[in-house]
Amino acid sequence: MNTVASTLPTISLKTDRMPGHPWIWSAQVQKPADRLPPGSLVDVVDAKGRFVGRGFWNGHARIALRLLTTDANEVIDAGWIEKRIEQAVTLRRQVLQLDRDSDAWRVVHSEGDGLSGLIVDRYDDILVIEYFAAGMWRFRETIHQALLRHFPNARLYWFAETHVQKQESFDCRAMDAPDAVQVHEHGLRFHAAPGSGHKTGFFADQRDNRKRFAELAKGRRVLDLCCNAGGFAVHAMAAGAKEAIGVDMDNGILDVARANAQANNVEVRFEQADIFDWLRQAVSRGETYDAVILDPAKLTRDRTKIIDALKKYFAMNRLALDVIPPGGLLLTCSCTGLVSEADFLETLRRVALNAGREIQVLHVAGAGTDHPVRTDVPEGRYLKAVFCRVL
Repeated sequence: MNTVASTLPTISLKTDRMPGHPWIWSAQVQKPADRLPPGSLVDVVDAKGRFVGRGFWNGHARIALRLLTTDANEVIDAGWIEKRIEQAVTLRRQVLQLDRDSDAWRVVHSEGDGLSGLIVDRYDDILVIEYFAAGMWRFRETIHQALLRHFPNARLYWFAETHVQKQESFDCRAMDAPDAVQVHEHGLRFHAAPGSGHKTGFFADQRDNRKRFAELAKGRRVLDLCCNAGGFAVHAMAAGAKEAIGVDMDNGILDVARANAQANNVEVRFEQADIFDWLRQAVSRGETYDAVILDPAKLTRDRTKIIDALKKYFAMNRLALDVIPPGGLLLTCSCTGLVSEADFLETLRRVALNAGREIQVLHVAGAGTDHPVRTDVPEGRYLKAVFCRVL
């Protein structure tokens, strides 16, 4: 251990087993004798005193430790943060070359980029910075300066959800929302308004799935359920779909969806309704749609509510099948990170069995490549997008 690293406080695990995950829960550690401020950098050792890693400590949070490195000679400081951000930007700009397809993409994906507790999204000249950990919040000035070196004309908007601030014990004061911007994706234009109360009005994680679905939906009648800002429906119509209808409960976001359709010179009918009520009425009218998207919002953040979430996924997918004729397409999605891909696919198996239909899984996708996932953090693969054919 080098001289600088050896000056850090030490936290001991209760066992001598390697954690196998960069998150270490409060029940897995020995509480230190002295109180350490939330977000303090610490060294972590196992029950035998062997070095495990270095990262952020928070005695108030369920995730007591967020390991940032397992290298005893690696110093976590401003330079380390700057290097990680540079690596994240280089991946997206030089390796993935995302600027060819869009000016809306994820710049930093928390653990996927080795920066636990930090997410950064780009919307044209706006960078939206979301903090999930007190440790990252303590590095905020370094983070903001590093981002501005890579995006010199950017407007920065940062925030943390209220429940996160409470759990992690830091205070991120609310900022005034920046003016909305127009972003571009595969040649189409969309509205983005960070801090507007509708998230951003645009979810860049579905970028590749929107394009793939649009290609499959040419000449078909499209139904976009939980349509949000209408991205799937607009892409489908621009690619040659016969007709598209979007349904969402939120009237405000449907105004954004209508503006998106108008900006791209396509016709989409958007309706405000609960999708269960809407689908039941569509079934009673004998309506069918041969390309359906089902993309609901996250259903739970609570591990004790996973079964309830799966029941709701079952109910909405089962009802959606009743408006899909034989040979029709279904793109069904789950952005509930606690629901695994295996459990989601098992739910679709049960849906098919209950409906007496056959579901062919054509492709299982996730978020775009700007959302990298570490092999030891499967939670990072929160989005499941299952492309199906229904017989």
